[in-house]
This record gives sequence, structure tokens and C-alpha cells, in this order.
Amino acid sequence: MRPTFELGLGVTDLPLAIPNVLVETAPAPAHVRIGWLRSVANIQQAFAVQCFIDELAHATKRDPRDMQLRVLGKARQLTPAEQGVPKLGNYGAPLDKHPIDVARHHRVLERVTKAAGWDKRGGRALGLAVHRSFLTYVAVVAQVSKGPRGELRVDEAWIAADPGTIVNADRVKAQLEGAFIFGMSAVLHGAITVANGGVVQTNYRDYPLARITEAPRRIHIDLIQSDGPPGGVGEPGVPPVAPAIANAVFALTGQRERKLPLVRSIGT
Repeated sequence: MRPTFELGLGVTDLPLAIPNVLVETAPAPAHVRIGWLRSVANIQQAFAVQCFIDELAHATKRDPRDMQLRVLGKARQLTPAEQGVPKLGNYGAPLDKHPIDVARHHRVLERVTKAAGWDKRGGRALGLAVHRSFLTYVAVVAQVSKGPRGELRVDEAWIAADPGTIVNADRVKAQLEGAFIFGMSAVLHGAITVANGGVVQTNYRDYPLARITEAPRRIHIDLIQSDGPPGGVGEPGVPPVAPAIANAVFALTGQRERKLPLVRSIGT
């Protein structure tokens, strides 16, 4: 995959109200076969960026939501010139029809934090993340705790999505619920390891998915109605899940987890 294409999935199209941003890539030869994963490069890029914004918030003693809004800056529509790139891939869609609209980032952030009771979270361990992919804007709040054996529990989740025109709301909700569980699987279990030139994991017995007993007690979905052109709904729900959970783990433990899966790194 071309590095410039990957950077267009959550880096060069990321609206940051920062005067200077340096992005570098380097060759990385693949020694095993690489395939597609749901949401593609958006997953790791949203994880890195959204966790780092949360780190900035705590380092500067700001509320993570306020830091998100500050880093995104004022409502505007991005241009290649503003981003310092010759063009914005924009998932193959023309910018005049599907602009990168920071006001829509703001809207999903405000809606999801209101739904989750962000300002009245008290002792709840909540984490926040927002990401635009496949022309759709999604913000996630996750609430975590430690179970009776010290295991990480994802207790509840809130998702606000702005996908443009919605044709079948029930199908969109199902996609977002499934995306959260898919993202949870990556956060809790998704490790692929290689030994002696081959992948160690062979099937779901040693590459587990999130089970029903691990699912949140409720996933709240808030769909923002719009008459704008429709975006995707199958993949955009995944990227904010891992950083929202990781940021919630920091709120719970006070320790930063920068590696996935989290259950292996927190060691409880």
C-alpha cells in the first residue's frame, strides 16, 4: 500500500488548528502477507492521535473534550492548501460534495459527551475519541471498570454519528453496534504474533473475539439527521473505539497504555 494513500486515512485529512505539522514515512518491508482490516489505516492512526490528544489534555490540566475542540479549532472546511498537501484523497469523493467539515466534528463531540453525562461523570472512568473516515464523523465515549478478578470491563458505550443522509436508521445502528464490538475485540484480544516465519495463531481458539459476557451492558447510538450526501457506515464506527477505551483506562488507573491488546499490557 502506498504510504501517501495510508496517510490520507486519518493523518493528512485530519483537521488540526496547529500552524506546523510534520508527518514522515519510511519504507517498512513486509515479511508476512498483509491483508485488509475493517477501517484500514484509520484504526492505528486514530488510536495514536486520539490517545495523544488525551495525553495533551491531562498534561495541560484541560478537560479532554475541551482539548479536542481546541485542537480541532474553529468550524471550517478544510482545503489542501490549509493542510499543506497537493490534494486530499477524501475516499475518492469530490471535496465540493463531501467537504471535510470541522463543524461536524464539533457536533458529534458535543452530542456524545452530552449523552454520556460527561460533565457529571463523577467517579466514572470515561474515555473520549472522535474520528472522520469514509466521509462519516463518529465520536465515542467508553466507560470502563475492573471486574471481580481485576479484569478490564467495558461497562457502557455512547456513539454519536453524522453519516449524512440516512436511508435505514436501524441498519446504521446495527453497523455502529457491531463496529464497537469489533473494536473491542482488537482492544482486548487482537494480537497476531509471528514465530519461525509463520503466524502463531491458527483459529478463534487462539485468536479470540469479544464474547457476549464481555459486551457492554448497553451501547447507546445517537444518529444525527442530515440532508447532506450519505457517507459510509460499515467502517467509520471502528477507529474511535480503541482510543476511547484506552483513554478510559487512563481515567481508571492513571497509567497510559500505548500497546494493544490492553488486557496483556495492564496485566490484571
